[in-house]
Amino acid sequence: MIQQLTGVELHGLLRSTGEHALLDVREQGVFGREHILQANCIPLSHVELLIDSLVPRRDTRIVLCDAGPAGAERLARRAAARLAALGYSNVAILEGGIDAWRSQRRPLYSGINVPSKAFGEFVEHQYHTPRITAQELFRRMNRGDSLLILDSRPFSEYHRMSIPSGIDVPGAELVHRVHDLKIDASTDIVVNCAGRTRSIIGAQSLINAGVPNRVMALKDGTMGWRLAGLELEFGQTRRAPKPTVQGREASLHAAARVAERFGVHNVDLDTLYRWRGDPTRTLYLLDVRSPEEYVAGHLKGSRPAPGGQLVQATDEYIATRNGRVILADDDGVRATMTASWLIQMGWNDVYVLRDALEGEIEKGEFTPTVLGYRHAATVDPLELKAALDSGESVQVIDLASSLEYQARHLPGAWWSPRSRLNTTLTMQPPIGLLVLTSQDARLAHLAAQDLARVRPQQLVRVLDGGTDAWVAHGLPVTDGIEHATSDTNDVWYKPYEHQDAVSERMQKYLDWEVALVEQTKNDDTVNFRYFD
Repeated sequence: MIQQLTGVELHGLLRSTGEHALLDVREQGVFGREHILQANCIPLSHVELLIDSLVPRRDTRIVLCDAGPAGAERLARRAAARLAALGYSNVAILEGGIDAWRSQRRPLYSGINVPSKAFGEFVEHQYHTPRITAQELFRRMNRGDSLLILDSRPFSEYHRMSIPSGIDVPGAELVHRVHDLKIDASTDIVVNCAGRTRSIIGAQSLINAGVPNRVMALKDGTMGWRLAGLELEFGQTRRAPKPTVQGREASLHAAARVAERFGVHNVDLDTLYRWRGDPTRTLYLLDVRSPEEYVAGHLKGSRPAPGGQLVQATDEYIATRNGRVILADDDGVRATMTASWLIQMGWNDVYVLRDALEGEIEKGEFTPTVLGYRHAATVDPLELKAALDSGESVQVIDLASSLEYQARHLPGAWWSPRSRLNTTLTMQPPIGLLVLTSQDARLAHLAAQDLARVRPQQLVRVLDGGTDAWVAHGLPVTDGIEHATSDTNDVWYKPYEHQDAVSERMQKYLDWEVALVEQTKNDDTVNFRYFD
């Protein structure tokens, strides 16, 4: 029998110092409507893909939640059974789900990455981070003032749209690289992101590090710039240079000051290896350097988590509260800056790994462990194309996100989230051959296992290599959402990813961010820390 926790018991667990993980197993778009602040979103569709990275210790205390009794699919029970089959031994369900939590007048939040977003507003409120509006920045740019605009987002986001003259310097890179940007004391530095959080954290990082220039956050980022009626740039490639010897020396001194102020402690490789062997504690080893540096060579067993993104979306990297977190880089600067923010967010056991790259090094992309994975029978892209052209009874179902499906999919393919696939098939006429696909086919192989259990009579194949392989063969794709079999609420859409009312959605999003600081004031599960 599956154990259940009441709202009172969960509230006590969330305030405790023991290790635990609260996982909301609804699709991300549904989760984004309302959820418990400390919950990590691990949709039932993606449990096997995410759980090992986010909750690596199999006997971690895990609480699952869904919408509650009103939710027709009872996702938490399905997720509990799946986790048990994957070896997780300490799993419970929130009794009554979100419905019960709401009826007890406990706080619920909308949006995603909310702990990080709320923390950004907390930082601005507590530290009075200076800011500048888009209109004022535009006036100063036209006046010819000495300004340096630093975009604290990953390069892919910067490349999509950016402030004129802005240079890409992702979050944790700011202190690491700013000293080599050849600016004098009269230059004011403006840090921006898409909205607010990374602008605030980025600007305050430079201030905390003792950069002598005046530093400001661009209020509301690129969204605020657009809402002011100003022109953005697209496709830019300006990036801050790699640190020189002198620049690195300056950033090391800055990071040392930050470490002393915020209580950032170092550990050595021997300690890492000893902690790895401790079965009673969770250990996260995260490499906070750039993705390119990680691929070129990283400490074996580490996961990529670029520092700025780790602070911006902590819940996408860490799910076990009160576990140990070790941050790695090449010289300690980026790890120290990132650790200082995690400590202020309320993560207590956060450490910087000394001499991280002197351990066993491996190269290449990170490949997450997919639990319970078995390779299903496949069909080659060219064979599938021939079968589709011949008019055979073949139906393709794409299990990618609705955003990915909308951007490209096989002509005629239906779209369905994996968690709703069985319901999708009950609504469709009989099919001779059902072909499942997803971006790289991993999700499709997992879904094929689901169907083998509930629909053993259905002939199922997985598109070998997924939609990526189909495209690599030069086969045709189309876009749009014309064959969606359910609501496209599997993912949370950013304001600029919507097809209509983009400006209104941007303003609503920015207003939501600002309001978070007040909303969290009365939530006693929030443990943000202010260092006077």
